[in-house]
Amino acid sequence: MKKQIILWSLTLLLVACGGGNSNSTEDIIASKNVDAIKNKRAALQAEITKLDAALSSLEKKVSESLVEVSAVQDTIFKHYIELQGNVTTQENVLVQPEVPGVLVSLNVKAGQRVSKGQILGRVDDGGASEGIAALESQYALAKTTYERQKNLWDKRIGSEIQFLNAQTQMVSAQKSLNQARAQLAKTVIKAPFSGTIDEVFVEKGEVVAASPQGLMRIVNLGKMYVNTTVPEIYVGKIKVGTPVDITIEGTGKTYSGKVRQIANSVNPENRSFGVEIALPNDNMLRPNQVAKLRIIDYTNKSAIVVPSNVVLDDADGKKYVFIADKISGNSGIAKRVFVEVGQSAGNLTEIISGLTADQKVVTEGASNISEGMKLTF
Repeated sequence: MKKQIILWSLTLLLVACGGGNSNSTEDIIASKNVDAIKNKRAALQAEITKLDAALSSLEKKVSESLVEVSAVQDTIFKHYIELQGNVTTQENVLVQPEVPGVLVSLNVKAGQRVSKGQILGRVDDGGASEGIAALESQYALAKTTYERQKNLWDKRIGSEIQFLNAQTQMVSAQKSLNQARAQLAKTVIKAPFSGTIDEVFVEKGEVVAASPQGLMRIVNLGKMYVNTTVPEIYVGKIKVGTPVDITIEGTGKTYSGKVRQIANSVNPENRSFGVEIALPNDNMLRPNQVAKLRIIDYTNKSAIVVPSNVVLDDADGKKYVFIADKISGNSGIAKRVFVEVGQSAGNLTEIISGLTADQKVVTEGASNISEGMKLTF
């Protein structure tokens, strides 16, 4: 189209040069003056020569293109699976009372650090402690009686029945005492692990029992991880120890983690399997935060990659790129090279074959050039 416009412009110019003075030209021809005719022809030829030079210069500019090129190099190429997950912790529980009753003591408040086994509160034992005192007395008497009967029986004094009865009474008293102590221990509320009291839902003096709300929530932020689900097509591609880039949406912070656990079964409802990714200890992490994950499922340590937008398709669907060939200084000739592509990640595409290291690929302006066009970069 540009060339046609140029030709039309030159035609108009010739008409303006010659056609605008047609009467004088015809007069010269009619005069049959040889010298005048030769002079007119020379003038017209000079104009044609100028126009040919202008046309040649314009056509040369149309056949050239300013582009950017980049030498391809072997590099490490990684392909990522991008997923979303939730931050959680292994130790995040609602503390429940083992027996119902009045909460007679509450020893902690929200935000307090506690150690494993620390007493958090107590529920009224309903007189169980007094009952234990009586059982302890009974057990002590039964034990003394048994020991005396045993000494007599060792000397073959008394009957075996007396010895066995004393032994049975002592064992029975001991079991009753142990059961009472175990029941009393249930009235003591202890921390199941070391952590921080996140919330307390009750007050001292309330009647408490096991409930969905619980008494308080205790959280240990030292064992955080991210859980997510992965489509089943990636079974076998993700392994324990696979590196993962983790970005927390709320804070924007990025962490490096590794896959620590992979489910052994696929969920039939969504055709996916569960994965856990370990997280480092960080006070900025909280359970239920949303995390964006990039799990590496493919790595090529010596790959040739190009920007994805420079890979073009021909009419047959074959992939190709333009390279700068016959390079001299800052110019070269456009050459189309067919390639086989591999994985794509972000804005980069892996080239399996067709390119070699150090070839200069056209990275800007590739869609505006054609085979054999002169390139300036």
